[in-house]
Amino acid sequence: MSAEVLPPLTSVRLHDEFDLLRPGLVAHCYRMTGSYQDAEDVVQDTYLRAVRGRAGFEGRSSVKTWLYRIATNTCVSALSHRSRRVLPAGLGAPETDPDARVHSDESIAWLEPLPDALLHHRDDEPGEVVVLRESVRLALIAALQYLPVRQRAALLLREVLSWSAAEIAETLGVSVPAVKSLLQRARRRLDELDLTDLRPRQPDLELERALLARYVTAFEAGDSAAIREVIHDDFSLEAVPHPVWFRGVRVCVPFLEKNFAARNGDVRMLPTRANGQPAAAGYRRDGSGVLRADCLWVLTVTGDRISRSVKFENPGLVVAAGLPEQLTPQLPDFARERLAGRARPASRLK
Repeated sequence: MSAEVLPPLTSVRLHDEFDLLRPGLVAHCYRMTGSYQDAEDVVQDTYLRAVRGRAGFEGRSSVKTWLYRIATNTCVSALSHRSRRVLPAGLGAPETDPDARVHSDESIAWLEPLPDALLHHRDDEPGEVVVLRESVRLALIAALQYLPVRQRAALLLREVLSWSAAEIAETLGVSVPAVKSLLQRARRRLDELDLTDLRPRQPDLELERALLARYVTAFEAGDSAAIREVIHDDFSLEAVPHPVWFRGVRVCVPFLEKNFAARNGDVRMLPTRANGQPAAAGYRRDGSGVLRADCLWVLTVTGDRISRSVKFENPGLVVAAGLPEQLTPQLPDFARERLAGRARPASRLK
């Protein structure tokens, strides 16, 4: 019996399959890089490499596996000489003085959030979307950055994509025993970090939406008492690109009060989601009176309260979340009624 002759991988089929797989590829590359911008660049490069190598695709694996191999190796090459990305809490102990001077430091390789809007495809099943978003939680991405890049790749291919050791070995160009060694060292390193918030969870979306709404309302009003009601006693407050961070109600609330007084009500926030977590897009009024995109807040909910708030001072994140660059007087109330995660930015696939 003759061997099965597989149909060629046409450019149309490649485009269609890539478009369908794009959200998952973005998530995979984001887990590797810790940057949504780098992830998008790698995914675009993956597509271009696939187009150039289409004629050499022999069908020994699925197109999905082939694309993930290209993406993984592109990430490994790109990250081989880069520093790990961090959040402020990864740099040292928290500041205990709420009046401490806070300065920015752009020389640090900062971790970036991933808006949930970038993880949605029109053909995705709801269950698939939930699993995908759960795999990019902020604490998990920060923890992965502690791993050398090849350990990171092996762990993600095994634990997230459920690849066999043989498939990982073929992708990374190493032996199966080498893959097992990479996995053992990666797991041991994560165990040493004792990152308890990496445990699997079942998010209560209704609770998260309610806490986010209360947090946003209190923040806009500058109501520190209302903020205190929705945060844990050991609540932590971070802001990228500022190395200084705070922990505990007794430090965080006075710090927020000081900033509330300086704002004069010139801030608005819109609910959204990022890293599978509740988030808020921040807008600040400029000299002309226009509310312009300013930052993205990502919140962590533990139990029935907020345990962590990380502010990312990058207006581009607001746009990446599918929200407007500026607000008109009529927009905020309308936008507040949108369910988190419904915004769908246009695909960057050319």
